[in-house]
Amino acid sequence: MRIALVSILLAASAAVTAGVVLAFDLFRPHRDTVPLLLGTALLWLLFAAALVALRRVRGRAVVVLVLAGSVLIGGAAMAGPPNTSTDSARYAWDGIVANAGISPYAYVPTDDRLDGLRPDWLFPAPVTGDGGPDCVGERIETVDRGAGLPLCSALNRTTVPTIYPPAAEIYFAGVRAVVGPDAGYWPLQLTGLLLSVGITGMLLIGMRRRGIDQRYAAVWAWCPLVATEGVTNSHVDLLGVAFVVAAAFLVSSAKYVRGGILLGMAIGVKLIPAIAAPAMLKRQGWKVVVAAIVTFALLYLPYVLATGIGVLGYLPGYLTEEGYEDGSRFALVSLIAPGGSAIVVAAILLAGLAAVTIWKTDPDRPWLGQLVMIGGTLLVLSPRYPWYALLLLPFIALSGRWEWLAIPLALTLRLLVPTLTVSRVSLSIALVLIVVVSVRRAGPGALGRLWSALGRFGTTRTDGQRT
Repeated sequence: MRIALVSILLAASAAVTAGVVLAFDLFRPHRDTVPLLLGTALLWLLFAAALVALRRVRGRAVVVLVLAGSVLIGGAAMAGPPNTSTDSARYAWDGIVANAGISPYAYVPTDDRLDGLRPDWLFPAPVTGDGGPDCVGERIETVDRGAGLPLCSALNRTTVPTIYPPAAEIYFAGVRAVVGPDAGYWPLQLTGLLLSVGITGMLLIGMRRRGIDQRYAAVWAWCPLVATEGVTNSHVDLLGVAFVVAAAFLVSSAKYVRGGILLGMAIGVKLIPAIAAPAMLKRQGWKVVVAAIVTFALLYLPYVLATGIGVLGYLPGYLTEEGYEDGSRFALVSLIAPGGSAIVVAAILLAGLAAVTIWKTDPDRPWLGQLVMIGGTLLVLSPRYPWYALLLLPFIALSGRWEWLAIPLALTLRLLVPTLTVSRVSLSIALVLIVVVSVRRAGPGALGRLWSALGRFGTTRTDGQRT
């Protein structure tokens, strides 16, 4: 009965996932946000119900259900094209350009020197109507190149160079080398599914070896965010997550150099995995740092030789566009430090969080430190893209701290209802929930012990002597 209940909930989750993918699209004009919100809420409710029901399942059935749910829900997420992001179109284009022997950092997508590489599904021909040639399609942008017909493109930010680091570019090129330029969105969705299931398997094996309840792997395997943003929208963050989880397992097993190499590869996929590093530095941290830096540098070297400073791509412009340059992006921090001062406060908070993480993390089980560091960073930076929280999910699973799921849920709400007020309210609720549950989990006197520990930390020099 228990197994049957979980199976029914997983089947329902898969059906609703496919329905949401097919029925809702943020790129449709005059879209109605309410049905999309309701569909997303239903997915998270089914997810929560399945997690609760799994608590009553015992034995090998746990592993079978976790894996089966990962495959079933992830497979359902391939039912339709991307519906909240066009990033995977840029991934495909970068791979096509790279396989033509051209550095993806060298030219912007609208450059006419790349005209011979354009597949129709990414750059459809304009349609001629009464008002002249026009670009038609939900995901299609019109780019005016100054003369002649407009360029119709499924890519976003077509007038700026790519932002993605070299490990991501190698991944994009590898996928396109296998399927060719004319395959649509499905190859990256399929690789997203394979990565998702692979991370599920990695978590199950790592948990078994370390005596962690394997039920918690379902936090990753069945999470709606993994299905919708990792598979449907094919965000490359999944590749970075795979490298970070492997790095955490290796470092916790005293394999510091190999762990550092994988950490460097994760940062080479997308820079944000660097925030997983502090929890891996308590013991022999210099080996991890050196290995990560060398790996990251070697990944960039061929592109630097080919393109020079152009390897930075659109990163500086992206930070400005997202409001990190003037502090306007920090939804919670800006409540207490408006304007440019938010940057200073955010930097102090993140530096303090990193220091406490290094100090308090158990090097044999670094996941709780990684959970706090990554989750805290997301609360401080408050990005508007929920797929950044994919990096948090494995460490929620490994630590068993379910309350931190409030962060990816809050960021998902921010995507669907893109207002500063919604962002502040949802993130504030997430922060309060995390603090309240964490204090209850720690038991009586927890706050007193915390302040006492912080006091000792502040009055202790690095040589271990009191000031």
